[in-house]
Amino acid sequence: VIFDGYVVLDGLLTAEECDQLRCRMADIVDGMDVPEHCRITFSTDNDQLKDQGNADYFLTSGDKIRFFFEKGVFDDKGEFTVPRERSLNKVGHALHAHEPLYKKMTHSPQVQGIAKKLGLQSPVILQSMYIFKQPGIGGEVTPHQDATFLHTTPLGRVMGLWVALEDATEDNGCLWFIPGTHNSGISRRMVRTQEGYPLTNFVGQEQAYDDDKFVPAPVKKGGVVLIHGQVVHRSAPNTSDNSRHVYTFHLMETEETRWSPENWLQPTEELPFPALYTT
Repeated sequence: VIFDGYVVLDGLLTAEECDQLRCRMADIVDGMDVPEHCRITFSTDNDQLKDQGNADYFLTSGDKIRFFFEKGVFDDKGEFTVPRERSLNKVGHALHAHEPLYKKMTHSPQVQGIAKKLGLQSPVILQSMYIFKQPGIGGEVTPHQDATFLHTTPLGRVMGLWVALEDATEDNGCLWFIPGTHNSGISRRMVRTQEGYPLTNFVGQEQAYDDDKFVPAPVKKGGVVLIHGQVVHRSAPNTSDNSRHVYTFHLMETEETRWSPENWLQPTEELPFPALYTT
């Protein structure tokens, strides 16, 4: 049981396994095609076009491997202002399906063992992301609950696994939690809109949280943080000289669970949510 809404476990991966995942990601980034909407020249007229491109690209990324950039890494001609490997915020959302190394890690005996110990009977993998938290420019992630974006009925059916591929420290942007907030429900949801732009909207309000209540959760390379879908968490900007690479994915217990058809993320014909307890 995750009493505080999260728990840090050491040694899910070896250092070598972490390095293999990082090397593979470096190859993926090397060969990436930068999406057209990122290259749109910045002007007032083009802002809406760019926003719509971003929204479409995000909303259709659930069954694909796509690239999401930090702010300010393109100039007004759409060229990189930083080395391309330093430009990315994250890659998502189906590494677990399309990349053999990530698929193997996601379905590993260790991950399956954690899920079984937590009593998950028929878990599926919802999404996966590689998060870079770039040195100096890795942006803040504001306080949120994962169930805002990945909503189920009943609540409490979603768990994140956040795997540190490098040491995550208070200096380079580790996670911070408010212990016990997984028992308080949610106050805000992101839902698909029925028509037109924007493609998603927030319903309800994010609560104001007391900064003093957040507790840091540093984790060593190879460790994992288990994250209850309703626990409030955030991460600070990375102001250090070190990156904070992470592979993270979400599981959902499907037994007597309804996945909201209003969630941004939906299973597709090409990629139904895959069962965890397979190879």
